[in-house]
Amino acid sequence: MKSYHFITNWELEASCAEVYKILKASDDLPRWWPSVYLKVKTIENGGENGLGKTIELYTKGWLPYTLRWQSRVTEVHPDDHSGFSLEALGDFVGRGIWTFTQEGPMCKIVYDWKIEAEKPLLKYLSFLFKPIFSANHHWAMRKGLESLKLELRRVRGESDVPAPPPPTFT
Repeated sequence: MKSYHFITNWELEASCAEVYKILKASDDLPRWWPSVYLKVKTIENGGENGLGKTIELYTKGWLPYTLRWQSRVTEVHPDDHSGFSLEALGDFVGRGIWTFTQEGPMCKIVYDWKIEAEKPLLKYLSFLFKPIFSANHHWAMRKGLESLKLELRRVRGESDVPAPPPPTFT
């Protein structure tokens, strides 16, 4: 009951190279996706193209709890910008796979997130609150798409882009 498998589909007008560059720059997540990423700290830079890069994350959703976990890049596709994979450890244990496909001017993004909850609150109450915990994840990903669209506009130098709200700590 503590297992979760989410597949998120995003689509936006962008090149896969633009999206790849933004999502791979994990240290910037709290700046442009502040509704979820409160703090990110690199603990190992990894090798060429970021393979093996390991970060500590402090994250939240709309529910009143936070998560502490690590992410390690396990696979990269820098030549065609088609995605990367990561391993999660800590309050989550599992893997995430980002896949990017260019279709004309649109970048289609799939995030396949398969994890087990290890944080006691999630681990022991999943049998009861799994739909609420799942809704929390879907909220976080909706916020991610909104934030990614704004970040693309900022990267492109559009002048009318609002600044992201400051992160709130719970």
